[in-house]
Amino acid sequence: MVVSFLKKIGLTLSLNDPQWGRGSKNDNQDGKKPAEGPPDLEQLWRDFNQRLNRLFGKKGNGGDGGGGGGFTPDAAGAKLGLGVIVAVLAFIWMVSGFFIVQEGQTAVITTFGKYSHSTVAGFNWRWPYPIQGHEIVNVSQVRTVEVGYRSNVKNKQPKEALMLTDDENIIDIQFAVQYTLKSAAEWLYNTRDPEEAMRQVAETSIREIVGKSKMDFVLYEGREKVALDVQTLMQQILDRYKAGVQVTNVTMQGVQPPEQVQASFDDAVKAGQDRERQKNEGQAYANDVIPRARGEASRLLQDSEGYKSRVVANAEGNAERFKQVLTEYQKAPAVTRDRMYIDAMQQIFSNTTKLMVDTKNANNMIYLPLDKLISQSDPAKAAQPAPAPVVPSGSQLTDTVPTVEMRYNRDARSRDSRDSRDRESR
Repeated sequence: MVVSFLKKIGLTLSLNDPQWGRGSKNDNQDGKKPAEGPPDLEQLWRDFNQRLNRLFGKKGNGGDGGGGGGFTPDAAGAKLGLGVIVAVLAFIWMVSGFFIVQEGQTAVITTFGKYSHSTVAGFNWRWPYPIQGHEIVNVSQVRTVEVGYRSNVKNKQPKEALMLTDDENIIDIQFAVQYTLKSAAEWLYNTRDPEEAMRQVAETSIREIVGKSKMDFVLYEGREKVALDVQTLMQQILDRYKAGVQVTNVTMQGVQPPEQVQASFDDAVKAGQDRERQKNEGQAYANDVIPRARGEASRLLQDSEGYKSRVVANAEGNAERFKQVLTEYQKAPAVTRDRMYIDAMQQIFSNTTKLMVDTKNANNMIYLPLDKLISQSDPAKAAQPAPAPVVPSGSQLTDTVPTVEMRYNRDARSRDSRDSRDRESR
């Protein structure tokens, strides 16, 4: 602004000025080459005063002699020139209040240092300094705060990462919190150091959640739940602080025991895994044996129930059959005895090997069951038809086969002896 003003009044300080570095005009009267040297500051000051007088005043009667000028100032011209300068300066001052806000940003306007309002993206104007000021804040940017490490998980911060669980174990946790701004004014003016406040809120929340949880829960199955609980608790604390922050995500970068006990912890984990494996194997064996034993027991119970039913049914059937035979026996004892004898002999002879020997006449001819003997000696020839049996003569059959009367006599004697034994036992 000063340079433009100097240009307007015509004052140029350039090395190309022919008077730059030369003496006064009188030094050049003898026709000699002017001597080289520093510029004449007094002459420059006189020239500057003359130009100011021409701009703000009018030329007087005096010459341009040594007192500085010979010009008499004009009050009206001076006021006019001063007004122009004030107007130019005021215009420049008012123009300095314009500013541009990019998309995704917002400008916070303060009046004499106190928050006034916020602006949207675009071309905006405020009262220039020192009345108002502005600060542009990016509200669409996703910001990140790291707890327990810096930039890399290997670059740990033990003071932040080591935490105590509910079962009095120490674990090492590194996590990152991502957040956006929902109020630029609250972000700037409600906390002294917003970034440090976010880190402290994150560390406080994780310590509270971990302090209420078991070590195994935090290390294994509860990592996602811990992250969700930390996010919820952080949002509640930040809303109470009116920090103007919206927590979007909490990411667990690393959860592990301290490095000093890592080897021992790995051994304990392996032992626990072996225990679980053996438990699973035992459970699998039990799941295989117990159903099989239960099935066998059920089968035995069913078999016993079937055997019981069969025996009872047979006994009841035999008893009923005996009752029916007794009824028929009471009606016709002789016929019933004959029939019973014939049925018994038929059952006996059908399941036994029979030999017929003529003992009365001392006949050496014996009936042999050659078909059954051959079948027992050679199973391959069992399917062949058996040879016709030797049929003895009628006299032999008559002499060999016992008669019904003989059988009756034997049955009567055996029955009488059995009845006598029963009476003696009584």
